[in-house]
Amino acid sequence: MSSPFEQVMIGSDVELSDEAELSLLETLDHVLNKGLVIAGEITISVADVDLIFLSLNVLVSSVEKANEVLRERARGNLAELKSSHDTAESQ
Repeated sequence: MSSPFEQVMIGSDVELSDEAELSLLETLDHVLNKGLVIAGEITISVADVDLIFLSLNVLVSSVEKANEVLRERARGNLAELKSSHDTAESQ
């Protein structure tokens, strides 16, 4: 059976019963396990003159998940470097 969070994400028409309510704790747990990125930009201008520019980049994740992603990226970068190095040597 899927979690209440997955039920809400799959279909917005799903009505949750009292026992299946999505709690703040469950939502926070899901966000920390999967990660969440929020990015946006706002420009306030008057008469086509930009007065204020705001840029927002937010990453919400657990430290464990962030380390896991960084390790995977490092492995991918090492494999890419090794592949390009081997190609350069063979030429």
